[in-house]
Amino acid sequence: MVKVTEPTRNLEQNALLHAELQQLVGRKWCGMTLDVEQWKRLMTLAWMRATQQGGVLYVQSVDGQGMDVIYQRTSTMSKAEMSELIEYIKAWKAENVPQQETT
Repeated sequence: MVKVTEPTRNLEQNALLHAELQQLVGRKWCGMTLDVEQWKRLMTLAWMRATQQGGVLYVQSVDGQGMDVIYQRTSTMSKAEMSELIEYIKAWKAENVPQQETT
């Protein structure tokens, strides 16, 4: 059996994603300073909700200590999805981060 799918994101897109996210490192969100991975998770979830991608699940944690979020990993995104996510992050930064902080 042959399964035809869109190609997943490439290394260039991954590097661009991380460069965009790196510009947010050190900014406080909800009183906490977040690292690249935390910003990536926040932005990916926000993009998925904004574009109604589906696949975002809020579930009871397996240890009963709150809620967990399950969502698509960026490594499995198509090139088109990754492009949309990067543009979403750029737009969010343009609206929420003063210019001198993003350079």
